[in-house]
Amino acid sequence: MDLNTISEVVTARDVPDLAAWRPGDAWLGGGTWLFSEPQPHLRRLIDLPSLGWPALTVTDEGLEIAATCTLAELHAFAAPDGWPAARLFPRACRALLGSFKIWNAATVGGNLCLALPAGPMISLTAALDGVCTIWGPAGQRTLDVREFVTGPQQNALRAGELLRSVWLPAAALRAPAAFRQVALSPVGRSAALLIGRRTAGLELTVTASVVRPLRLSFPAPPAAAELRDAVAAIPAGTYHDDVHGSPAWRRHMTFELAEEIRHELFD
Repeated sequence: MDLNTISEVVTARDVPDLAAWRPGDAWLGGGTWLFSEPQPHLRRLIDLPSLGWPALTVTDEGLEIAATCTLAELHAFAAPDGWPAARLFPRACRALLGSFKIWNAATVGGNLCLALPAGPMISLTAALDGVCTIWGPAGQRTLDVREFVTGPQQNALRAGELLRSVWLPAAALRAPAAFRQVALSPVGRSAALLIGRRTAGLELTVTASVVRPLRLSFPAPPAAAELRDAVAAIPAGTYHDDVHGSPAWRRHMTFELAEEIRHELFD
């Protein structure tokens, strides 16, 4: 879609001048959502891919995913030996149902910032203890992914701030993990997406069925009844309600998928 209110596109060549941010500005990553509907409040776009941030940076301590990393780049990532949780990457990418053109443009950062409950990059990074690095006029700050997403299409960015990257610690990537997703139709938007990570116990991250990421933590492998009680304690008002699934059905599927993950990781 043409954005006919845009009067200027800024090609960033260095760290953006965050102090120069003004009302009507927008950061341009992949643009797959930005150009999908009218944006009459916008006057200027600031292009981020021109900064040339490395998409994926591996160190002994973990993995840095640039906000401008595309789904195609993440899907193709060849993880180091000993990172079994990296097998989640392709599954999370495939949970965003789009054409090859979308995959080659849509970014990890864009999926996080859009903050749709069904955003699979939210699910992936929240489950792997992701930490966001945020740049802004007041300097740099970090925030857990589970705190970055505050509600449907709501995030913790302040005026003029941008998401620079997401850090996944090696300890989370070394853990065995299980992935479960369900939608109302074979090509529908996720209505529930759960990821479990086996530690001394279980770290279970609930997304898509709820309005923001939730973590259920168990210090030891949970029994079926213990897991069910923990899911039952999720407040009813936390479940998302839209055309992709009713709250009651999403809640039911959260119980089912949580038990499937428990069974896969411990039985």
